[in-house]
Amino acid sequence: MFEILAHRTYRHLFAAQVIALIGTGLATVALGLLAFDLAGENAGLVLGTALAIKMIAYVGIAPIAAAFAESLPRRSMLVTLDIVRAGVALALPFVSQIWEVYVLIFLLQAASAAFTPTFQATIPDVLPEEKDYTKALSLSRLAYDLENLISPMLAAALLTVISFHALFAGTVVGFIASAVLVATVILPRHPSPKRRSIYDRTFRGLRIYLATPRLRGLLAVNAAVAASASMVFVNTVVIVQAEFGLKQSAVALALTGFGLGSMLAALVLPRLLDKLQDRSVMLGGIGLMIIGMFLGILAVSQASLMVLWFILGLGYSTAQTPSGRLLRRSSHPEDRPALFAAQFALSHACWLLFYPLAGWFGTHYGMPLTFAVLGSAGALCILIALRVWPTKDPEVIEHEHTTLPTEHAHTQSGITTKDGVRHAHLYVIDDYHPNWPHLGG
Repeated sequence: MFEILAHRTYRHLFAAQVIALIGTGLATVALGLLAFDLAGENAGLVLGTALAIKMIAYVGIAPIAAAFAESLPRRSMLVTLDIVRAGVALALPFVSQIWEVYVLIFLLQAASAAFTPTFQATIPDVLPEEKDYTKALSLSRLAYDLENLISPMLAAALLTVISFHALFAGTVVGFIASAVLVATVILPRHPSPKRRSIYDRTFRGLRIYLATPRLRGLLAVNAAVAASASMVFVNTVVIVQAEFGLKQSAVALALTGFGLGSMLAALVLPRLLDKLQDRSVMLGGIGLMIIGMFLGILAVSQASLMVLWFILGLGYSTAQTPSGRLLRRSSHPEDRPALFAAQFALSHACWLLFYPLAGWFGTHYGMPLTFAVLGSAGALCILIALRVWPTKDPEVIEHEHTTLPTEHAHTQSGITTKDGVRHAHLYVIDDYHPNWPHLGG
């Protein structure tokens, strides 16, 4: 897996991702302390609102940002967005009102909603070989999991010698370092897109996404992941401290179990995906998460919860990591930013649904019923995925054009029929192929 770091451009981009992630992790800790400083016992409400603002920005901004950025040089765009994020982080220590926190969080997350899909869409161009790209996806997943472990520990160490306000300086440094690393590489030139209206550019990624069967299956997988993992991210502290009566350190230990499971899956996935189809691997990961959710009804101790969270982490990474392969396979290079933005928005819309649902059920009906409800929601998502994502999912599809003239450049190599022209090639949704052909089962 790590041999792809010999690729200079990817190595710089990966380093930029890791440094920015650590900076963001420091900001997460500092933001919680800032909320308590401003709101005291109402800090939870402030953080909950900030999380909602983050998700709304992700869902609403990503497709619009992709539309406006379609014709911009990617490197310049990524560097500019990193500088914007650094500027917002620099302003956070100086806020004195809660509404100022909300405004800055929206600006920060809006910049991230533009940055992240564009960054993700760039990696397939840098690593065009699928085997290399698969390793990059696993490394990226590993980076996210390590950040979840390292950033809190680093923040705790720094807080022994500095105030929490200074943690935001680490975030600023992270974003600036990310910008510098991105600026040092030459990114592949992507084809100039056809001139389209803002409306068309905004919704193009969503149209491609929803018209592609494997991506409709991916949306169901996203929903199942959110249904199961929201239990971990929302209710771990409640289960550990309120249900089991344990200390805060036990919360960190439980979340470590989830992270270890996710990292193990990320390390194994490149070899697994060499042997199995993405569909089988991803649905298997979701199946593992659903089993874990129903086993959660029986969790009565810290040890059993750690094992359970390890299982959920294993399924979480297995189900999520290959998604970039599906997006790469389902789009032309010039459409990738729009399609990655659609995935970014739709996946976070799933989290926006299940985050509050996990909290509401946990508060009003207890953890066993919450496990059962969210597990059932995940199981329903699996059934939908099995229905909309066909087992037969070839990349090259024979199809017929009935509206293009026989002399059209796209159909020159085809066979003329009584209804039009028939030919076969790598099939993705685009201007010439607005619908997915029926494959007969």
